[in-house]
Amino acid sequence: MNLDIFRMARSLNEWLWQHEYWLPPGITWEDMKESEDIHYPQPHDLLLSIPFALILVAIRCFFERTIALPLSGKLGVRDKLRPKAQSNPMLETFYSMRCKNPKEGELISLAKQCDLPVRKVERWFRRRRNIDRPSLSKKFCEACWRFTFYIISFFTGLAVLYDKPWLWDHRECWTGYPQQPLQPSLFWYYLLELSFYCSLVFTLPFDVKRKDFKEQIVHHAATIFLISFSYCANYIRIGTLVMVIHDASDCFLEPTKIFNYMKWKKTCNCLFMIFSAVFLISRLAIFPYTVLYNTYYYSMEIFQPFFGYYFMNALLMTLQLLHVFWSCLIIHMVYKFILQGTMEKDMRSDTEESDKDEEREKIREKEKNGITHFSNITSNNCIQRNGSQQQNNRTHLTNGHAKER
Repeated sequence: MNLDIFRMARSLNEWLWQHEYWLPPGITWEDMKESEDIHYPQPHDLLLSIPFALILVAIRCFFERTIALPLSGKLGVRDKLRPKAQSNPMLETFYSMRCKNPKEGELISLAKQCDLPVRKVERWFRRRRNIDRPSLSKKFCEACWRFTFYIISFFTGLAVLYDKPWLWDHRECWTGYPQQPLQPSLFWYYLLELSFYCSLVFTLPFDVKRKDFKEQIVHHAATIFLISFSYCANYIRIGTLVMVIHDASDCFLEPTKIFNYMKWKKTCNCLFMIFSAVFLISRLAIFPYTVLYNTYYYSMEIFQPFFGYYFMNALLMTLQLLHVFWSCLIIHMVYKFILQGTMEKDMRSDTEESDKDEEREKIREKEKNGITHFSNITSNNCIQRNGSQQQNNRTHLTNGHAKER
């Protein structure tokens, strides 16, 4: 049994690493062998990203507890006091097993089973949902960590690439491909980026979940596959351009969140406009020309299409579709900002509910039923009647007083 499993794993490994999948026609793995002077990317190097990702997770925990959390208190970031939902096993089971936001019919059914008013059941679910939502300090700490990493990563990328010819002439990405030696600085830069995105996958269940949670999972998966495949197929040069372009806009996104949590509206609005401009220019203009056009057309001047060519372009197009999705959200927020003069709440964030929502719903229902209008009319009539009676009494008194005189 163990021997059969070993043979299957060996045959699968041989099938996966066929040179036709990874390298252009006419190039084999024999041509990519290392020597004392020349080093090429080796697939087993990617295994180092796992322990490095765990190290980043440990550094993040230390950073958030010892630096970011105390900093949030000094900068005035305060968590709201959230009333706890009363203990109710039946509602808790429904919440955890079936639905966190039940519909009206389900609320009525649960109210009958628990022998409670529908409003109390609705309030219980509202408070229970708020408990699961991340606190403001947690969001602040996460934004601080990502901002710190993106700043380090972006300037590391610039320091590594500023003297590289392919940063200025994109056709140089394919000069001598795939036999392009791997420099130590490029190796460590790749390992840093891959380890960070692996650490994001490890902490995904504990991080702040936003409305584009599914898109974030697709983004992380596509990024990890893209970095890993580009390393194995020696698309190092084009891969470094992709990483620098992505980090450029992220350096402005995270401080925008930080100042938003601090309630510094003017600073937050200015940074948001800068982030929007950098994001739209880098993701919708620079990325398509520098990366997509480069890999799709310029690479064909060197070799014929093969599986790796199509797979690489498919991953890049997946990233570009995500860029378009997020760009639509950003453009919508910028449009609202221009019209209203203030930045709208992050459309990706899940807004916190309060018991005041219930009072507002009651007022809306009264307005719909005409109760508010009717009460205003009756109150006005009462005032008018009381006012007329007081005037009549005054006239009688004055007349009586005049008669006595």
